Amino acid sequence: MRARSALLAGLASAAVLLIGWQAGNQADSTPGSATGKAANPPSGTGTTSGPGSPTAAGTSPGPAGPAGAGAKDGTFDGSQIQTRYGTVQVQAVITRGKITDVVPLQLTDVGSLSGEIDQQAVPMLKSEVLSSQSANVDTVGGATYTSQGYLTSLQAALDAANFK
Repeated sequence: MRARSALLAGLASAAVLLIGWQAGNQADSTPGSATGKAANPPSGTGTTSGPGSPTAAGTSPGPAGPAGAGAKDGTFDGSQIQTRYGTVQVQAVITRGKITDVVPLQLTDVGSLSGEIDQQAVPMLKSEVLSSQSANVDTVGGATYTSQGYLTSLQAALDAANFK
């Protein structure tokens, strides 16, 4: 009986790993995924005010660090990313060549669980993005669609800001 339980547990673990591996491969090759290009072109609004506003050429002096070198300061809307559970869109705020805020403009809204997932995942994603100064962060477990939409939209906003 013990051997049967161990065998079944091993098979279940292998199945979970296989499913996760296949899902990861699909996300990498799907247009609009976190690792692919954004589905819609970026639409930077370039709204600025105060110190660090763009110069006449439309760019502000680069930051001290290499991450935001050559980035424009302002507020930039990311693309609207269609997910299985609704549209996700974020706005990036760049100040002195750094990501200072990420504001969700639209989040998933299909099904009653979407809002709950977003409430937990979005603060975690924002924290990771602000810490790493990049959209290249891990997705939140249990919030794959929200994470991929959030990060893809954010990357489009960063591209519009010329944030490297």
